Amino acid sequence: YDGSASSGSNYGPQNPDFLAAVAERVAAYREENGLSGDVSVPVDAVTASASGLDPHISVANARLQAARVAEARGLTLAVVMGLIDDHTDGRSLGVLGEPGVNVVLLNLALDEQG
Repeated sequence: YDGSASSGSNYGPQNPDFLAAVAERVAAYREENGLSGDVSVPVDAVTASASGLDPHISVANARLQAARVAEARGLTLAVVMGLIDDHTDGRSLGVLGEPGVNVVLLNLALDEQG
């Protein structure tokens, strides 16, 4: 593992190249997860953290992927949703930031399911 090559883009939020890339990612995310056009895609699903190394995703992002993950792993949706809940961290100091799902620990728990 070498995190030295990690970084976000330098594009501003109104940069046309950035906006085009995000639009492509939204379309791909919807297709991959079988979502209709009226379902909001969480911002963290189509953008990267500054380093791209953050092990957390939003709860909404995890839940929107749950059906696909359940099918791919041969698990019930209820099992996957329960594991998402089990691996959701709360806000820092109880008030800072948003709850997030630790993807590393979630994937390890999914692996234990078989």
